[in-house]
Amino acid sequence: MSRQPAVPVYAILALATLALAACGSTPQRKVELRDTPAPIEGRAVGATAAPGSGGYLAGDGPGTDAPANLDEIPDAVPQDEPLHRYANRPYVALGKTYTPITVTGSFRERGIASWYGKKFHGQRTSSGEVYDMYGMTAAHPTLPIPSYVRVTNVANQKSVVVRVNDRGPFLHERVIDLSYVAAHKLGIIGSGSGEVEVESLAGNVLTAPVAAAEQVTSTPLPPADIPPKTAAAVQDAAASSNVYLQLGAFKSPEAAESFMAQMRARLGDAGKQLSLFIKDGLTRVHLGPYANQHEARSSADSLTGKLGFKPLVNLR
Repeated sequence: MSRQPAVPVYAILALATLALAACGSTPQRKVELRDTPAPIEGRAVGATAAPGSGGYLAGDGPGTDAPANLDEIPDAVPQDEPLHRYANRPYVALGKTYTPITVTGSFRERGIASWYGKKFHGQRTSSGEVYDMYGMTAAHPTLPIPSYVRVTNVANQKSVVVRVNDRGPFLHERVIDLSYVAAHKLGIIGSGSGEVEVESLAGNVLTAPVAAAEQVTSTPLPPADIPPKTAAAVQDAAASSNVYLQLGAFKSPEAAESFMAQMRARLGDAGKQLSLFIKDGLTRVHLGPYANQHEARSSADSLTGKLGFKPLVNLR
């Protein structure tokens, strides 16, 4: 009777170590290496991309089922979220150790952004969420997961807000990897990359984008406990009230003024006045005043579908 050769003990230990490492890791999208950038979208077949010019990885690209309204896809809306249990631990990628930060709103950098598309569409991100190339998301080596950043294309000053839910990029000294739709809105799809400024946003800063201008009529009803005949009294009460809806809050007064002008064009005659209010170092865009919080909440509900986000009730 023949005897099978014994498996060396060191081989068993090596296999066990690999199995434990696989069980303890958080799923991440695969980091791919290539010496020459892949062909850039829109470039003739066979054309060669200049070294370092960007372009998606071999086999990656924009896909064939892109929605027709890419420009109308709303930006991510910053909000306070608990940090992911595993995705913010120190890790090693391509021989380099990265230590994620855990504070939002105090990070700014400038560098080259790239994007990833169909090759990773439907795969798990570092947060465990499924990557959607048509969602406003991004990958960053060290920013908190999840967190929100404003990304501005230095060349054309276009700006988007994305939610960081993945790790990367780790190649060519790039600072952020954008979803396909975010790169499209910034105008860097064709080149594959572009110089951007990345600014971390606190969870309470509202920066929802403004869609094409359209007239919005918002006429909040008087509270149920006030008879219609006292509507004039309600208006008088509102005039002296400190209850407002907050549409946005910005570190830069200029950004707040620009946003308020866009909101004015968007809302039209909403029956309330837009104004700026400075508090805690932020310039806030307010709509109001309202007679009471009940009326303000009713107005916020009626405006949510039009604005793409729900305004916050704010007391001055």
